[in-house]
Amino acid sequence: MNDKHAKYQRLIDFCKALPPLPTAVAHPCDKSSLEGAVEAAQLGLIAPILVGPSARIRDVAQEFSISISDYPLVDAPYSEAAAAEAVQLVREGKVEALMKGSLHTDELMGAVVKRDSGMRTGRRVSHCFVMDVPGHENALIITDAAINIAPTLEEKKDILQNAIDLAHALMVPEVRVAVLSAMELVNPKVPSTIDAAALCKMVDRRQITGALVDGPLALDNAIDPEAARIKGIDSRVAGRANVLMVPDLEAGNMLAKSLSFLAGADAAGIVLGARVPIILTSRADSAMTRRASCAVAALVAKARRDAGKAMG
Repeated sequence: MNDKHAKYQRLIDFCKALPPLPTAVAHPCDKSSLEGAVEAAQLGLIAPILVGPSARIRDVAQEFSISISDYPLVDAPYSEAAAAEAVQLVREGKVEALMKGSLHTDELMGAVVKRDSGMRTGRRVSHCFVMDVPGHENALIITDAAINIAPTLEEKKDILQNAIDLAHALMVPEVRVAVLSAMELVNPKVPSTIDAAALCKMVDRRQITGALVDGPLALDNAIDPEAARIKGIDSRVAGRANVLMVPDLEAGNMLAKSLSFLAGADAAGIVLGARVPIILTSRADSAMTRRASCAVAALVAKARRDAGKAMG
């Protein structure tokens, strides 16, 4: 395995010691989504239940020589029905994760966030990228670049706590969160700097727990120690952040895609805050990225089980 994927490979290798994660794969009706689910199953990361139009799934499997005979198939006539049926499998306790197939993210998440879905928790649902950036020592968590468009301060509190919990599930020894803006000074004309300062005060008051959090920080002084030193920022986070919290979806999307397309990074994706982790993959994802997304979900599910045992 080359160095480019070393961070992901460590996650995948750790998960090989865990039991496969029972996962409902919603509408795997194209080559990439069906093949991705089967490859993750062959690695022992997930135990998939394929949910969607069974004849179409079988046709895709036959066309691309993907063997699905080992995996249960639940018939659902179209994509929204597949999403609803996948959520039902969670309610019945048959699966511990959801995985997006070849349907729109909105269709899957619509079924998840319905009031009667049984999937909601007290937390806001949010997305995290776990990014493997070449030349950067550790994986970077970026949130939220896929679900919350313009989150309020209250919503950012949940987004931040979800990301911190994810970092702990990934066994990050010290979670250091940079709340990003365009500058490191609080400026009343730039609302994201006010939100960043408020989030840091919430950490001080233990409304948010489990991490060192600093902000506002610009991207350079969040991840580059020399940039932080030049700016004279005295912080245990500045220059060393391993979680980057962006002000809104547009900033997050641009940051993640810049890292992917300009720096050659891979971006495993997961949705948190629901009753089970939700694996969001894109048709553009590499096979390694899909496997890494499954490994991240397996670690989140393990952390949930461990927390449940501790409380029980």
